Amino acid sequence: MDFLGIAAELSQAVLACEPLLRQVRNADATFRPAPGKWSKKEILGHLIDSAANNHQRFVRAAAQGSLDFPGYEQEKMVTAQNPNVASWELLVELWSAYNRYLAYIVGQLPESCEQAQCVIAERPAVTLLWMANDYVEHMKHHLNQIVGNRFPTAYGAKA
Repeated sequence: MDFLGIAAELSQAVLACEPLLRQVRNADATFRPAPGKWSKKEILGHLIDSAANNHQRFVRAAAQGSLDFPGYEQEKMVTAQNPNVASWELLVELWSAYNRYLAYIVGQLPESCEQAQCVIAERPAVTLLWMANDYVEHMKHHLNQIVGNRFPTAYGAKA
């Protein structure tokens, strides 16, 4: 899949999921299903943070041809942002808007950037194309945790 295909898949996932997210009640979104498990708000907060991190990765790697990025400590990031006290409506609006914009950005990336090498936290290098595709798969994986298994994904274990 190329950048345009990834952008289309991201856009379609946002359009399909936003109405489902809007059906979730704030109280239900705050509930943690088990000790050490994230609430729906925390999962969506993580996805917003993922969008912010990957926005920088996509643009900087495209602009510079390759780049080394710091790692991502998801537990610390979610704790620091405390999305469980934010309104569900705010989180849904921000997630939707940010991902619509990311779809636009990915769709604008030139084909010549597909093979840009990206290193995250000293792990083996991946291409920008791979990273953009992985972003969408990661997002769908977590959306499945919120709305049920509605999005086919090759990412990790089933929700």
